[in-house]
Amino acid sequence: MRQTKVGDRYVLEAMKVSGYSLGGEQSGHVIMSEYATTGDGILTALHVLERMAVTGRSLQELAGVVSRLPQVLLNVPNVDKARADEDAVLAAAVAEEEAILGDTGRVLLRPSGTEPLVRVMVEAGTYDEAHAVAGRLAEVVRAQLSL
Repeated sequence: MRQTKVGDRYVLEAMKVSGYSLGGEQSGHVIMSEYATTGDGILTALHVLERMAVTGRSLQELAGVVSRLPQVLLNVPNVDKARADEDAVLAAAVAEEEAILGDTGRVLLRPSGTEPLVRVMVEAGTYDEAHAVAGRLAEVVRAQLSL
């Protein structure tokens, strides 16, 4: 697995570099480079239906292998989003929270493409843990990137 910036463009670039044929985003975009260069919901649906037909398994059965974790998304407005990827204090705070979460969750900081804000998304084993981590990181974003 490779993690990239948000956007089909970055996912596709990483797929090409790594020789991957399948990529996607949390938003649901799935890229199958053999057939398309962007996320295509109809293409994805057709492949899922094909898998159901070939295996004789229901969608519920096929999706049963996915573990869903509680997720919290906080928008931090009125910040210099351009510095989000460069701030050392913020990077250290993210690394610290990721170390605490270990394999039980993940952190994603994403500057908005259209607004002066940074999105803080956290998945964790429990909602309370995800909310606490997101809150702590949102405070660091405010402190470090305020306009």
